Amino acid sequence: MKIQVEILAQKIKKLNMTKDFIPLHEPTLNGREKDFVIDCIETGWVSSVGKYVNDFENSLAAYTGVKRAVAVVNGTAALHIALKIVGVEPMDEVLIPSLTFIATGNAVAYCQAIPHFVDVSSQTLGVDPVKLEAYLRDISIIKNGACVNKNTGNRIRAIVPMHTFGHPVNIEPLLAVCAKYQIIVVEDSAESLGSYYKGVHTGNFGVVAAMSFNGNKIITTGGGGAILTNDEELANYAKHLTTTAKVPHQWEFVHDEVGYNYRMPNINAAIGCAQLDQLSLFIKNKRKLVHKYEKIIEEVKGIKLFKEPPFATSNYWLQTLLIDDQKYSLDMVLRTLNENGVMARPAWTPLHKLEPYKKCPKSDLSMTEKLVKQIVNIPSSPYLGE
Repeated sequence: MKIQVEILAQKIKKLNMTKDFIPLHEPTLNGREKDFVIDCIETGWVSSVGKYVNDFENSLAAYTGVKRAVAVVNGTAALHIALKIVGVEPMDEVLIPSLTFIATGNAVAYCQAIPHFVDVSSQTLGVDPVKLEAYLRDISIIKNGACVNKNTGNRIRAIVPMHTFGHPVNIEPLLAVCAKYQIIVVEDSAESLGSYYKGVHTGNFGVVAAMSFNGNKIITTGGGGAILTNDEELANYAKHLTTTAKVPHQWEFVHDEVGYNYRMPNINAAIGCAQLDQLSLFIKNKRKLVHKYEKIIEEVKGIKLFKEPPFATSNYWLQTLLIDDQKYSLDMVLRTLNENGVMARPAWTPLHKLEPYKKCPKSDLSMTEKLVKQIVNIPSSPYLGE
């Protein structure tokens, strides 16, 4: 089986023969990024105020179809504020997939709330609405208009479905479950810019959503994130909290509550503006890359390419292999690919197995534990699809 993986690596290397080692996901900075950054430097507008912040927020809102976008320093900050503005309080429980990056759990913890782990679907790699409903039916009651965990007595306030590797969760049945149990939906759209569920962009389904523009995302601002919402009042509150809760005044420093210095700098937003201009091309190339990988993998037994579910159009942020863990050792596959010049990474360690979150409540997580033995992410930079 190792020989098969070595052959797979050589085929992947042929996607770009100019590199000795193909990274997992590189930023593509071939647009007007340099011109916009120089403009920031020459005008002196490099910090958290400037025209590029406003332009980036407006362009992002227009692209995703939401009413408002609030740019912040990173995706974790976006999630933190998203949870705060929907009313997550200390000792509330927030349902999240265990199969996610640790930022999802950390944002809950920042609110002094409790991550409550739920299982995912093999169809989407995101929260499984059928399993969720069965679980909530068993462990919760509706009391005074709130969902309460019968085992802990805590309010289950919100859920944070994550669109894993850019693939939208099956959101409509999930929304129905959450409406039934009085649970607020906050979308973790960190990886899904350019992804659609039944023709509607991710981030439009929850009360609020969070995005990330880290260096490895489909577009980057260097470091950055955004809060998306169709609620003008929540957007204004998010902007207020992320600018240290300072009451606008020409010279006085009045802050009306504990706020956060989370605003995205203008120089980062400048990069984002140039990146948004190229987003359609990035997605086009990423979807071409899917077809290239299909041909590469079709003759490899026991390994398949994860494809978008039928109700979704994915940005394919990360190309994902699913290996037959009865035939292949995950460590062997990862080691062999990396040793042969192809960066490959597993899924994240499930959060319920990490030290800070081992004692948190959780449902049956059998699909999560199965998938982490099978997932291998392979090089996904847009230029590989050209």
